[in-house]
Amino acid sequence: MRSMTLVDPWLQASSSVLNHPNQTQYRSFLALIQSPIKSTPTWPNYHSTPLAISAVVTKQETATEDETQNPTSFNFNTYMAQKASLINRALDEAVSLKDPPMIHEAMRYSLLAGGKRVRPVLCLAACELVGGGRHHSAAAALPAACAVEMIHTMSLIHDDLPCMDDDDLRRGQPTTHKAFGEDVAVLAGDSLLAFAFEHLSTATVGVPPARILSAVGELAKSIGTEGLVAGQVVDIISTGISTVGLELDQLEFIHVHKTAVLLEASVVLGAILGGGSDEQVERLRKFARCIGLLFQVVDDILDVTRSSEELGKTAGKDLAADKATYPKLMGLDKSREFADKLNAEAKEQLSGFDPDKAAPLVALADYIAYRQN
Repeated sequence: MRSMTLVDPWLQASSSVLNHPNQTQYRSFLALIQSPIKSTPTWPNYHSTPLAISAVVTKQETATEDETQNPTSFNFNTYMAQKASLINRALDEAVSLKDPPMIHEAMRYSLLAGGKRVRPVLCLAACELVGGGRHHSAAAALPAACAVEMIHTMSLIHDDLPCMDDDDLRRGQPTTHKAFGEDVAVLAGDSLLAFAFEHLSTATVGVPPARILSAVGELAKSIGTEGLVAGQVVDIISTGISTVGLELDQLEFIHVHKTAVLLEASVVLGAILGGGSDEQVERLRKFARCIGLLFQVVDDILDVTRSSEELGKTAGKDLAADKATYPKLMGLDKSREFADKLNAEAKEQLSGFDPDKAAPLVALADYIAYRQN
């Protein structure tokens, strides 16, 4: 994954992680957190218009309470287990077995394969934070949480195809095209993408239509040519490029668009549907941009420090494919340092919220930072 270089005035603020002896290493990445992209990356045969970001990602991992480093009495493991159970039931009910059976089996095979459901949990936690949980127990955002997970699963199915990253293992089991064939895998991804929007627009109740429409638009932007598709395309055309400066620029762009956009969308959808103010939505957007980049930095680190068995997917794929990664361009120590800075910046965005209500998002940021697979 790779990206682009931006510098905004906020970078000089005393609270920014960029007031650091090595601030030049983080400047372009963290500029994306506070404001939309205003310039374009430079790589061969690629031109684009200004982009808006929307974001997120999931991993299978058991985090200990020490790893989450949450100073409150909030129990992260219990919270994640409860939310994951709620989401899994909702996904199971939403995507049922019906005719034609093969396509629905393929959709369920990928969608219900496991994982910690980080993206949908982020959606529910954001809804609760802005007040949606008081009256509806985050029910207002549950269809959106399911929609985000459907789209995330679609992206994994398509990303694993031979014409993309060509992977055989996902979430500890054969990838969808290995289990059902490439043709059915493509259609399963397409079906999940279409159904995600149907489910979000028809199953959301108790929310003003204008907010539902806003959520639909936010989600759509995050997966099109200003989001996932942009990241995937640049990932494809960047593989094997050897100029280090160019690789770093592209790496930042791909991380933001291919990974961070869906994480951001997850959080923003929850805030919109929970009744959040414009100010609250934007603060949570900045939080999500931080953890979106954080997720991918950690992913790159794990790819070169863990085995396939530990990860539940093929380890070392980016290295074998000669892709730029943060450890490759910055080294492991600087990559870990950058991850710490992103985690701290993310938590700073939550400082204006009720600490008890913000506890799940604080813990989720730590979970992303300290996960081991």
